[in-house]
Amino acid sequence: MSLVFREADAAAGRGGDASPAAGPAPVLSVSELSVVFPPRRRGDAAVAVLDGVSLAVVEGEFVAVLGPSGCGKSTMLRVAGGLLAADAVVTGTVTVPRDAAGRRATAWMPQRDGLLPWRRALANAMVGAIAAGVPRERAEPRALELFEEFGLAGFERAWPHELSGGMRQRLALLRTCLAEKPVLLLDEPFGALDPVTRRRMNAWLAGVGLAQRAGSAVVLVTHDIDEAITLADRVVVLSERPGRVVLEARAADGYDREAILAALDAGGPPMSPAGRSLTA
Repeated sequence: MSLVFREADAAAGRGGDASPAAGPAPVLSVSELSVVFPPRRRGDAAVAVLDGVSLAVVEGEFVAVLGPSGCGKSTMLRVAGGLLAADAVVTGTVTVPRDAAGRRATAWMPQRDGLLPWRRALANAMVGAIAAGVPRERAEPRALELFEEFGLAGFERAWPHELSGGMRQRLALLRTCLAEKPVLLLDEPFGALDPVTRRRMNAWLAGVGLAQRAGSAVVLVTHDIDEAITLADRVVVLSERPGRVVLEARAADGYDREAILAALDAGGPPMSPAGRSLTA
């Protein structure tokens, strides 16, 4: 089976290992997603990165994807964002939102802030909106509102080198939000920060209500269990490569930190939050 793309309002994820409770159709879903990368050099073997992963995310939901290094977390995010290398062999079904022009309506934030050193803070923030075709007369007033909301008021004309690490990451997230996409894909956005700043950023982001903004949903990839349970409505754990869903837990049920840690350590057969096999 080859990769199939669908519009989010026309198809819902079915048969997923990690899906929201019955209710609204997902704004983003992957179903039975498998990814294999070709050999890098002659004599090398192909690398299977993901194996039959299913995940569905509804509007207003913040989902964190946990897993060991190399298990395919970022690869899954790149598939959803249309950013995967063309030589990868990808199978499954991906449901993504589309804008009025039929373009993929997802915004991706990588680990590094990617700020342009020759642009001041406000001009850097506007890059995402300009690239997404958002009219300046709408984007700039919204950017100024977000500078206040994101604790950056007064730094609109600052150069990137004048901002702290946490401020730079907040500016990068602000830039991502200004693209006005209904799904935000956050690939370890605070991974480069020191532990103290990272904790502060998590506390700040938890209070922003990012996924509760009109029409938004968030998928966060992280190695940090505390970051996941602080921020997310739902935590999905992937196994060692090739990544499979081995645990799904919801904030509404109360996170069992030890169960999540056990799933990360074991990476064994797919399990429900209660410890029952998802494939039984």
